[in-house]
Amino acid sequence: MPDKHLTIRIDNGIAVVTLNCPEAANRLNRQMISALAQIIARCRGDETVRGVLLTGAGGHFCDGTAVDEMTNLSPLEAGAFASEGQRLMFAIESLGKPVVAAVNGPALGGGLELALACDFILAAASATFGFPDVTLGIIPGFGGTQRLPRLVGKSLAKELIMSGELIDAVEALRIGLVNRVHQDDQLLSEACAVLRKICSRGLLSLRMAKEVIDAGVDMDLRNACLMERDAFALCFTTGDQKEGMGAFLEKRQPRFQGR
Repeated sequence: MPDKHLTIRIDNGIAVVTLNCPEAANRLNRQMISALAQIIARCRGDETVRGVLLTGAGGHFCDGTAVDEMTNLSPLEAGAFASEGQRLMFAIESLGKPVVAAVNGPALGGGLELALACDFILAAASATFGFPDVTLGIIPGFGGTQRLPRLVGKSLAKELIMSGELIDAVEALRIGLVNRVHQDDQLLSEACAVLRKICSRGLLSLRMAKEVIDAGVDMDLRNACLMERDAFALCFTTGDQKEGMGAFLEKRQPRFQGR
């Protein structure tokens, strides 16, 4: 069963997943990683869940990983711990449903890696971001050295990771790390509104678009466009395509069934 320090609330197809251990700044430990993986698996298998919103409680998103659990790890144990974290990030990334991070406070180290595994990030004005890992004599281990450059570019990623310095929400918006910045008390409602709008679209086309975008980033343009062509054609086998185009021609709102 999920950990008591994680909560999930499903409202009109949106699963709001909250890291709820503010006394430890919502830091990721093995138990939290395992419990979050279980919740992601539940969201994957639950047809009533159309999208996932990931946030934190107590003025923190996630301040990183539990240093007290890592201090005395052997290299073999450290590798296994990194593998656990990476499996979670890949599970989030490949969920097949929209996943939005609503960063309501510090997102540091493993917490930033958690946000980077989501489709995009919305931030509170008070949010901060960074990889202070080098100040601990380590590097990011849950995919941060790979996802951050793909989002903001290699040079900026190197600066953030190698300096260990933190940036605020305004700077995160400027460099393209986050999509939007909202006032703290409006973040959750605004994030839910964005996700509900996205999830009102055809579920199959959302899944297809997400998979093609993620896969195409690492391909050359010509092959990526061929992949897009095939995915586009596949959409025409679905009921959602017929419903969406039919609704457009009939000047009504579509009623997508995810089929």
